[in-house]
Amino acid sequence: MKKAETHIPWESLPDTLTAKHICKIPGISIRRVYELFEIHFDYGGIPTFQIGASIRVDKKEFKQWHEGRKDNNSK
Repeated sequence: MKKAETHIPWESLPDTLTAKHICKIPGISIRRVYELFEIHFDYGGIPTFQIGASIRVDKKEFKQWHEGRKDNNSK
C-alpha cells in the first residue's frame, strides 16, 4: 500500500531545503528531485549548495526556480 503524500505549506518550510522537503511539493517526486540536483542550473536544474555530503537548496532560490518552471510551462 502506497503511503499518502503529504504536502507542506510553503510558509512552514525552513529557509534551507532538502530533497525530502522539495518532494512534498505537488508534481515533484523524490527521484526527480535528485535528477534535477544533478543538472546544472543553467540547463534547468535546481540551484543547490553542499554542506558536507548533504545537498541543500535555498528556499528563495528554489521558489524563483519553481516559479520560472511554471511560467515556461504555461507558454
